[in-house]
Amino acid sequence: MGTGEIALPSFQMVVGGGHLIGLVTQPDRAVGRSAKLRPPRIKELALDAGVPVLQPERVRKKEALAEIAALEPDLIVVMAYGQILPRGFLTIAKLACINVHASLLPRHRGASCIQAAIDAGDAESGVTIMHVAEGLDTGDLILNQATPLGKHETGGDLHDRLAESSPEALRMAIEALASGEAPRSVQDEQLASYAPKLERNDGEIDWSMTADELERRVRAYDPWPGTFTTMRDERGRKKRLKIFPQTEVVRREGKSGEVLAVDFDGFAVACGKGALQLREVQVEGSRRLPVREFLKGNRLGPGDCFFSLERDEE
Repeated sequence: MGTGEIALPSFQMVVGGGHLIGLVTQPDRAVGRSAKLRPPRIKELALDAGVPVLQPERVRKKEALAEIAALEPDLIVVMAYGQILPRGFLTIAKLACINVHASLLPRHRGASCIQAAIDAGDAESGVTIMHVAEGLDTGDLILNQATPLGKHETGGDLHDRLAESSPEALRMAIEALASGEAPRSVQDEQLASYAPKLERNDGEIDWSMTADELERRVRAYDPWPGTFTTMRDERGRKKRLKIFPQTEVVRREGKSGEVLAVDFDGFAVACGKGALQLREVQVEGSRRLPVREFLKGNRLGPGDCFFSLERDEE
């Protein structure tokens, strides 16, 4: 059961094992201005491999559960499926229902676990294989597979790395379950943290945070949901300014959101502590530009201020 791109390598590994009897994924969705229906990529891979596909609008409905149960699965593997599984679902598989989760549980339960690890400054992240339970990512653990986080790693980088490392962790878990020797450890609730689903506006920069915190956030939220701030153009209109990684922490101080220095390599913006040097930006309605190109069409100098749309300008 899966939908997101991160599940593709693990799905292909299971297909290669020759025992896959079905895929459950989200329905095709309308995309673009034409609103043309587009299937999840994992559905296309399944059909190419001759694997039956189920796409219930709501997996909680009795009809959907009955369809899945009719497959009589020994094992159900869930990864980035995108719907909450009901209690009745947990007893369908004869052997187990397991989940592949992109964090080292119990740390960072929830949808934005990849971003959360970078945002929090964790030294490592990884993949967890666990039994599915009624609570959100609360099931008993089968195994954790850790990997160190790179100093300049983005959310996109980590997503791709964990996607590629997940198949091996899943293979180990399946073999252990099949042999009856899979470990089963209860999660320590005192170590649990929650990473909720992110929306686009969650990427708005709060300049009262420290420069170190914002440097991590810019990396963590790339490519989704992205990070942005608000500026005024030469005509006084509010414009969103998207910020990209390759930012640098500099030891300067000033009023939060104030531009402290500008040169063709970037501009330094004061944070709650320290400052952040921005090197690539994108004004809404324009394209992504290095600062030296941005400055050719936008006046920006020391003393100018970025601000939050919610708090507006002080």
